[in-house]
Amino acid sequence: MLAVHDQRHAYRPADPLTTWLHAIARYEMVDLLRARLPRRAVEVALDDDIADEALHGEDARAAESRRDLLRLLAMLPERYRLPIVAVKIEGRSIAECASWTGLSESAIKVGIHRGLKRPAAHVAGRRRPTP
Repeated sequence: MLAVHDQRHAYRPADPLTTWLHAIARYEMVDLLRARLPRRAVEVALDDDIADEALHGEDARAAESRRDLLRLLAMLPERYRLPIVAVKIEGRSIAECASWTGLSESAIKVGIHRGLKRPAAHVAGRRRPTP
């Protein structure tokens, strides 16, 4: 009854009441059964090759992603690259980046926006002319 009370906002008067009540009862039963089922730990034996790939594959993928990111950033003019690196990668605030670069805050925001559009277009295969 508490579930019906909690879900009263979801009832639409045009729909049959019994269908709505059955749905609530069904979901409550599923929740009850999930709570009562024992949880078992699952162990999966890994081959040494698979374990090495799982452990070292992440490092290789991270290094590859970093290399690709640096390559894309190198293609940008400095007025776009500096705000992206400072704000999006280093985590500086827009105000801090503006005082650091000598640009206005709106110029930093525009630089980030335009600068992020270029690598996205390049990755998607559409080259945009450099202004």
